[in-house]
Amino acid sequence: MLYPLWISMIPGIGPINARKLIAYCGSAEAVFKEKHQHLMRIPGIGEVLARTLKASKTLSAAEQEIRFCERYKIQMYYSLDDDYPFRLKQCADSPLVFYYKGSARLNPLRVVALVGTRKATAYGREACRQIVEALAPYQVLVISGLAYGIDTCSHRDALENGLETVGVLGHGLDRLYPAANKALAEKMLRQGGLLTDFPSGTKPDRENFPRRNRIIAGLSDAVIVVEGAREGGALITADIANSYSRDVFSVPGRWGDVFSEGCNHLVSNNKAALIQSPQDLIYQLGWEKAAEAPQQQILFQNMTEDEEALLRIVQENGEIGIDALSLASGFSLNRVSSNLLSLEMNRLLLCLPGKRYCLNRQLKK
Repeated sequence: MLYPLWISMIPGIGPINARKLIAYCGSAEAVFKEKHQHLMRIPGIGEVLARTLKASKTLSAAEQEIRFCERYKIQMYYSLDDDYPFRLKQCADSPLVFYYKGSARLNPLRVVALVGTRKATAYGREACRQIVEALAPYQVLVISGLAYGIDTCSHRDALENGLETVGVLGHGLDRLYPAANKALAEKMLRQGGLLTDFPSGTKPDRENFPRRNRIIAGLSDAVIVVEGAREGGALITADIANSYSRDVFSVPGRWGDVFSEGCNHLVSNNKAALIQSPQDLIYQLGWEKAAEAPQQQILFQNMTEDEEALLRIVQENGEIGIDALSLASGFSLNRVSSNLLSLEMNRLLLCLPGKRYCLNRQLKK
């Protein structure tokens, strides 16, 4: 972890160029052993960044950060590791290394981000409460930014409904901003977690939060903008989510309400789907409850334990991709693939475009 961390701490490199360097050189360690003239020929690097790499003095800072993480039981995730969140791996500018402390798994079956203004109104707080309450039966991981307003409501409502919730921070894990959320954050460590790609010592400076927002969007299957002004972090998160091909939803607001302008703007510009109720959200996400118990008893006859486990997961989701099936079951992709083939041959499952699976419709009648 030392060398990836070292690269991630060098100013001006960034996650995209960091991955290029590692790919061309063969490993993070090899980057620092590569000759200057070879580094500068790597696309996107050039003379300045090559010189920056060779002159970097951040090794001691990386070593210090590792000691800090070990002392406070903070996990470090490297983008080439198997346990790096697969949703983030899909994003070209996801962090090369990030830091996480908590109890929640970062590769759950369903992840939803709720974002919005720091100056939440009673309308926004109630909408947030109803949405999280509707998500509760689906064991969703709720992501937000632990800021005032809608973020705070999202985390608190998730905890109250028994859901895990993760706060993505715009600073290092040696501090907490805002301080008023300290008690909330401590509860989240037991029922969720805190995550950042900023090393310890990083202050919550204004320019850090757009960078924080890309992780919120990248970790999620869907981003819900509950309430927000025309300009602000919530709309930045929505734009990033659109660029990552994530679902974006918006709670509508009243005409002339400054904290509804952003939500209405997203809908009117086709950047978010309108949701008029929590049930509307569940429907658009495709998470309606599937087959009833009598059907389950019929389906699960004469099947292996692996086939039964996979079929139950498909039933619970209505439609699901092979990667998500692997995560939910804990089976390897090869093991999932062989069992899916058997289920298809027995006409229990249908394979849809994009390697997604659902129950054979004849079984639902």
